[in-house]
Amino acid sequence: MDSIVRTAIDSLLSAYDPSQMAAEEFWEAQYDAGLAWVHFDKGYGGLGVDPSNQQLVDAELEAAGSSRDNVASNLIGIGMGGPTIHAFGTDEQKARYLRPMFATREYWCQLFSEPGAGSDVAGLATRAVRDGDEWVVNGQKVWTTIAHLSRWGMLVTRTDPNAPKHRGMTYFIVDMHSPGVDVRPLRQMTGEAEFNEVYLTDARIPDDQRLGDVGDGWRVALTTLMNERVAIGGMVRPRESGAIGEAVALWKERGGGTDVQRDALVKLWIDAEVNRLTSIRAGQNRHTGTPGPEGSTGKLQGAELNKKIYEWVVDYLGPDGLLFPSYEFKAPTEMQDDRDVRWSFLRSRANSIEGGTTEIMKNILGERVLGLPGEPRVDKDLPWSEVPRS
Repeated sequence: MDSIVRTAIDSLLSAYDPSQMAAEEFWEAQYDAGLAWVHFDKGYGGLGVDPSNQQLVDAELEAAGSSRDNVASNLIGIGMGGPTIHAFGTDEQKARYLRPMFATREYWCQLFSEPGAGSDVAGLATRAVRDGDEWVVNGQKVWTTIAHLSRWGMLVTRTDPNAPKHRGMTYFIVDMHSPGVDVRPLRQMTGEAEFNEVYLTDARIPDDQRLGDVGDGWRVALTTLMNERVAIGGMVRPRESGAIGEAVALWKERGGGTDVQRDALVKLWIDAEVNRLTSIRAGQNRHTGTPGPEGSTGKLQGAELNKKIYEWVVDYLGPDGLLFPSYEFKAPTEMQDDRDVRWSFLRSRANSIEGGTTEIMKNILGERVLGLPGEPRVDKDLPWSEVPRS
């Protein structure tokens, strides 16, 4: 651990006791101490040190009684929005958005996917037209997690339809409470509406809420996407927690089972531990800057493993696995981990879709890590307006 980090931790904990104060207040103090994102610049939640120090910081603060619930509940902001704003934002934008984001005073969502451009983000059609110091935006986004709880959204738009699709895009921060932004729930098979579709109708965004240059939205979006894979796949939990912890607890609660069931559970436990240790190693090896394609590994493995664990859980429950507690339709008011395992089984289907589908993760790893030939892209250099769309 860098000495500057050690000093900052000691100073923070000598002035604040996380077990004796509101979590949000301690997170604000953590941000002010430069221990929110240690690799960020000083004054913006960081100390300008190697990001491998962050795991050590989080472990010490948790041991002192601090909660990491902010990262779990505002993962899209802290894990994806924060690094993007730090990389491309102005000093004014960093000062305005980062502190309340880290302290969960303001939640964030990601407005990338569209009905006609899901896995192909660069094919998006949402249009932004400049009008003086503002941009007028029209379009539709879909699968927007916690949009109904969010104050701010990360929005990618098409500003030049005559440029090739990976160009001519521009990235904005949009106020989700502004006129013309309509959030509508999407009911999932769990009965809840954690995801949403968002309609933008003549929504106006000031130009000072633009991230990066006009037409450079793809480069900014890549920073968000690469951090998204790391945030989802690189979240390190304590040993035997999360999905595998639920499975083991259920096994103990029910007094065990058959040898076949036990062997399957042990194999899943080993896979979960390997994945956890790999995520720790990846975090320790990470350097300052936008994460590389390797972040897709943890995301891919974590998604598939989660599905396998909850499949084992439902099989182990036997007929009880069919007794889903409630299909009551509601939009959750907070992100929760302590759900019924049958709910988690249904929800785990989304793990292989959100943050980039499993198929896209395999493409990224094949092309950018293993060096395999890429898929043919006949529309790469065509103007977006000439690309056939469904």
